[in-house]
Amino acid sequence: MRLKILAVLLLSFFTFHFSPLFAAKPNKQTVVLSCDLHCQGCCDKIMKNIAYEKGVKDIVCDLKEKTVTVTYDANKTDVPTLLEAFRKIGKPAEVQKEASAPTKETDANTGASTPI
Repeated sequence: MRLKILAVLLLSFFTFHFSPLFAAKPNKQTVVLSCDLHCQGCCDKIMKNIAYEKGVKDIVCDLKEKTVTVTYDANKTDVPTLLEAFRKIGKPAEVQKEASAPTKETDANTGASTPI
């Protein structure tokens, strides 16, 4: 009986302490959305509301270009979910530049990969 209790305690200890090592790594992606922005208040509204969407890591609102650049974790959200969030706050958006992820280039001379 003691051996079973000890085994359960050890199993729960290792599961609790080492589970972050096996968790999914963030898959950061960026999408540029065109949105009808009239004033700084529009940007503020987007910054306040979209920042709290699950998976959103960063938002850059460009009033002059009328674009919003959203960096997000693709494991937690996706572009259709973000577009729905914009629609809910009364600022419908369209994808201007499709989602992109950081890529790696290979050096022609050495064959080593380097982040862009």
